[in-house]
Amino acid sequence: MNSDNIIFSEQQLSDIEKYASIYLKISDIAVILDIAPEVLRNAISHRDSEVSRRYHRGKAISKVKLRQQEMMLAQVGSPLALVNTANNLLDMEDDE
Repeated sequence: MNSDNIIFSEQQLSDIEKYASIYLKISDIAVILDIAPEVLRNAISHRDSEVSRRYHRGKAISKVKLRQQEMMLAQVGSPLALVNTANNLLDMEDDE
């Protein structure tokens, strides 16, 4: 089945975002949604699609939460958090 022909419902889009936010693998999301994994993977690979936006938004929202927690740990002196936040800053600057 070609992913260009599939239309995702609002519920499916919400589920994709929710499952991506807990870092569920695409193949597992596809099983839950009863979609062929290659169809979902292909739909997500089209960066201008709503499926891709929702999938990546879910991941990014959780990433923000993790980074906030890591920043709080760094501010109280956690050595690992300090290293991770320094690396995050370098990644950020590389992406500018």
